[in-house]
Amino acid sequence: MASASPPSSSPILPSEEILTQLQDLSLDPNRPLIISDADEVLLHFMERLEHFLERKGLWIDLTKFAISGNIRSRETNELVEVPNLVEDFFATETLHLTPTQGAAESLAALAPYAQIIIFTNLPLFAKAERVQNLASHGMDYPVIVGSGLKGVAVGHIARQIKKPVFFLDDIPHNIDSVAEHSPDTHRIHFVADTRLAARVSAASHASARIDVWSEAYDWIKARLDG
Repeated sequence: MASASPPSSSPILPSEEILTQLQDLSLDPNRPLIISDADEVLLHFMERLEHFLERKGLWIDLTKFAISGNIRSRETNELVEVPNLVEDFFATETLHLTPTQGAAESLAALAPYAQIIIFTNLPLFAKAERVQNLASHGMDYPVIVGSGLKGVAVGHIARQIKKPVFFLDDIPHNIDSVAEHSPDTHRIHFVADTRLAARVSAASHASARIDVWSEAYDWIKARLDG
């Protein structure tokens, strides 16, 4: 008797926190989709972080593309550990981040051709203020917040869409994670801060490395037209 075929593996699902947020989305499977990160793609994160640290007598050493292990005392120049740094930053600064050049205009120009959602890693308590901040800069799109690598969630979303899907993020690990879980998604590695951009190479699985929104618009629009 022939042995039974092994059951096909089910796709990995995102966290319950993300699934709950996705339930509020009404995505059209027959329209292309753009999924964009916020910090250092749509919003200037590092500039605001530097202001936040300065008020605390600290500064960040940007010779490395990282926050952890790079915070120094302005008085002694020694490395210091700052517990809950990211949480405290978003608790006080989320409303004050400024937009990257051309982000709002480029998304507005792409909106007639593609659906747009913003997928950003930050604490859930800051989601409402992130939505408010983005909308105040002309980027009033659905926002999903989470933590950790984004590939599983992007793959889950992309499986619902029959047209091209685009993903933009500044973190190489997120680009590579999306490549693993959603290989057909177009992946743009985008770092708005020129200092950071100079210190990080293109993600190994990026479809393109683009750090300027006018160029990102052209790249996406060409594939939408194709």
